[in-house]
Amino acid sequence: MELLDKLKWRYAAKAMNGKKVAEDKIERILEAARLAPTSSGLQPFEIFVIKNQDVKEKIKPVAWNQSVITDCSHLLVFAAWDTYTAERINHMFDLTNEIRGFENEGWENYRQMLLSSYPQKDAEENFNHAAKQAYIAFAEALTAAAFEGVDATPLEGFDPSAVDEILGLRDKGLRSAVMLPIGYRKEDEDWLVNLVKVRKPMKELVTVIE
Repeated sequence: MELLDKLKWRYAAKAMNGKKVAEDKIERILEAARLAPTSSGLQPFEIFVIKNQDVKEKIKPVAWNQSVITDCSHLLVFAAWDTYTAERINHMFDLTNEIRGFENEGWENYRQMLLSSYPQKDAEENFNHAAKQAYIAFAEALTAAAFEGVDATPLEGFDPSAVDEILGLRDKGLRSAVMLPIGYRKEDEDWLVNLVKVRKPMKELVTVIE
């Protein structure tokens, strides 16, 4: 019930007050994102945590001049792999073997299946798949922020190519997928803050097949 209450409390803040979020809260939000499930456990994305105000100012014009970009405490940019490569796949499988302390034949066969599949696919198809995994982690971060009593604004309204250039993502084999400003709502300037949350009734959203 506590989590549901927090989710009812949260909304996409349209104005933030610049107040800094405690670093321990940010760490827990990022840890929630790190723990998110991803396809084949590959975690094909990275998260850039932007505290630098000058960088935020550069991003704001390519994000529809939304004030939350510069008025947030931390701006999280979820950047997906631009494609799947053998090196990236092998790194995650090797890491799994290292952490678990053993090799599993079925797991190694699965590695070979992915190696014979993903790297041969079109890069755009691979990026779209990786971006979907980034969105799973993004959703976990959004929920964790609510649990921490911190506002967060899901943000797709930006020019990905421009953000990629500002952060030098293409040189890292990454492309921006979605952003998440984190901070605290500025109630006197936010038109959305007091409006009732609107969602479909359960009967329109959920179909139970028994």
